[in-house]
Amino acid sequence: MLLLGIDTSGKTASAALFDTEKGVFLAQKTLYTQKTHSQVIMPICKEIISQTEHEIADIGAIAVANGPGSYTGLRIGAAAVKAMCFALSCKCCGVSTLEGLACNNIAFRGIICAVMKARGELVYVGIYRSSGNAVSPIHEEQIMERSRLSEILSDYGEEILLCGDAACDFYNDFPSEKLSVAPQNGLIQNAAGICLAALNKEFTAPDELEVSYLQKVKAEKDLEEKSKPNQ
Repeated sequence: MLLLGIDTSGKTASAALFDTEKGVFLAQKTLYTQKTHSQVIMPICKEIISQTEHEIADIGAIAVANGPGSYTGLRIGAAAVKAMCFALSCKCCGVSTLEGLACNNIAFRGIICAVMKARGELVYVGIYRSSGNAVSPIHEEQIMERSRLSEILSDYGEEILLCGDAACDFYNDFPSEKLSVAPQNGLIQNAAGICLAALNKEFTAPDELEVSYLQKVKAEKDLEEKSKPNQ
């Protein structure tokens, strides 16, 4: 089966094409772009499919980063995947951006901590153990203060690999001999990790695809403020 992976959760727009029978990536392209993802993600998908001498109709399933990340970017990615799946009559699955980041570094054996910028001192966090061939979660994905993450990681008595756009800052601000930062090719999001994470997921109909922000969006916060009784 040809699996198309898409990640529009951050500043990169990325797509990858994975042959699940051969276990081979046929193509992958990632752009660190200032353009909106809606401008670039579909052209990237079309490009990598055509360069592998396939057609869009050959796609068997699609996986997409469904959060956390940029609200706008996540919505663009989910909308694009839903549209393609409806047109192709194929299934899809949402993959945690954090798990995708961990899978970018799947060859590392040990603990991988994916940490992404949220706001201020808050970060999105996912902690996983990698066997070198697969990753499994060992701590619930959540949003937390960086100081709290430092406390959690101090409890592990082994080396920890950091990845994600908040990894370098965290490494510099909370130094520890146990911590190391992923190399540049595994530091930020790309769709190859989304494909690898999707291999053990259940694929569903496109109308069941949902986005997970790991925190309340602005509209929800505004509504809560309006609903509070006047003091």
